[in-house]
Amino acid sequence: MRHHGFSSEALIETLHTIQSTFGYLDLEALRFVAGNLRLPLSRVYGVATFYNFFTMKPQGEHVCVVCLGTACYIKGSPDVLEAIERFSHLTPGETTPDKKVSLVIARCLGTCGLAPVATFDGELAGKIEPMQATGKIEEWLNFEH
Repeated sequence: MRHHGFSSEALIETLHTIQSTFGYLDLEALRFVAGNLRLPLSRVYGVATFYNFFTMKPQGEHVCVVCLGTACYIKGSPDVLEAIERFSHLTPGETTPDKKVSLVIARCLGTCGLAPVATFDGELAGKIEPMQATGKIEEWLNFEH
């Protein structure tokens, strides 16, 4: 915030920096940003919850994002999501008890030509099949450090 002169125009960049540092945005951080950028908390909260990049709770060691945008939906992303849910016992927004895997949904990842798509730790997987997705989740859950 100091770098940008505490400008309200730096809201998204500020939230991004906080999430990069702490892994997620909590209410305390949002209040801090709102106060320092002289913005209503409702605006800061609205931005933090609008963009699927931001998360309001700690994520697992690995994050799977399944796109449910129109093209992905039509091409089978509900089947991919259902397979992951069945396999991992997670619903979107949840993290496994051991904190290894988080499951997230997105409204569009901007790669409609590769539908259906998902990301695994930020790496895009296009034309993904349910078995491929559960295979990646299984790999994460069974990986020993």
